[in-house]
Amino acid sequence: MAMVAWLALLAGVSVVATWLALAYARRRNLVDQPGERRSHAVPTPRGGGIGITAALLAGCLAALWVGVAAMPVLCFAGGLLLVAGIGWVDDHRPLSPWSRLAVQCLAGILLAWGLHGVDGRWGWALLAAGLVPVLVNVWNFMDGIDGLATTQALLAAAALALLVPDTAYGALALAAAAAGFLPFNFPRARIFLGDVGSGTLGYALAALVAWGAPAKGLPYALVLLLPLSAFLVDATLTLGSRMLAGERWWQPHTSHLYQRWVKAGRSHAFVTSVYAAFSITTIILALFLERATPWLVGGGMAAWFTVALLGWLRLRRRLFPGKGI
Repeated sequence: MAMVAWLALLAGVSVVATWLALAYARRRNLVDQPGERRSHAVPTPRGGGIGITAALLAGCLAALWVGVAAMPVLCFAGGLLLVAGIGWVDDHRPLSPWSRLAVQCLAGILLAWGLHGVDGRWGWALLAAGLVPVLVNVWNFMDGIDGLATTQALLAAAALALLVPDTAYGALALAAAAAGFLPFNFPRARIFLGDVGSGTLGYALAALVAWGAPAKGLPYALVLLLPLSAFLVDATLTLGSRMLAGERWWQPHTSHLYQRWVKAGRSHAFVTSVYAAFSITTIILALFLERATPWLVGGGMAAWFTVALLGWLRLRRRLFPGKGI
């Protein structure tokens, strides 16, 4: 009951902070306008994801209060402030993608030191450092329609709580914070996450995977990627196709499958629900594979990502008629 009450409190912090962010965005005219490279049809405030940031920082304070080891908590909080801070600045005035990437890499190094560097587990520390810029940018790329990035983060956090009990507190805290924000963003967005919010979600998920991976060990640590696979597949393959086409892949675009689906006439709610169903399926598979033999884990992962790749290619050909990969 104490855990439920605490998670409800974190969700409440997220709700209040998001409501304040909405008032702030309206007052400062911090608004995303519709356009050719957007998937929304009406001007919508941005930056509401700072409510999720505030809830996670409150969770860090609580962890310190109850006696959790200070170093990993402080390093996590420091990295979160870096990622959310650069995102908040970018929400107000666009920054160079390379300056954002530099700050994200610094946050990854700080997180890696807090989780694994102190103990000298440098292999896992490198994983943590690399995951931060990857997942921060994946969540930024995939945050383009109502509810999508938040529901995917919520589902992934719930899955990680089940897969790695040691991360349950942090994972459920992220799920509660995302749940507090979600009513403002789905089924119809009153405010968007902004870079502050998408960065916070990607960073928190990177921290959870990096925290839980050593406890699982190889190859079982790979199973932790399954709940993230909807975003990993779409973002990676879309980025690769833009690179092959010689496009400026770092610039805003509407080439992701979820964006093309919306452009083709599907509602935001429909597309977000399809992605959620995909992720729920991956969670069920992950729960099965974590108890399987190592060979079955490898085969199951390979089979799933092959199916996802073929599905992506088929949908892409339907939504991008006349184009290659």
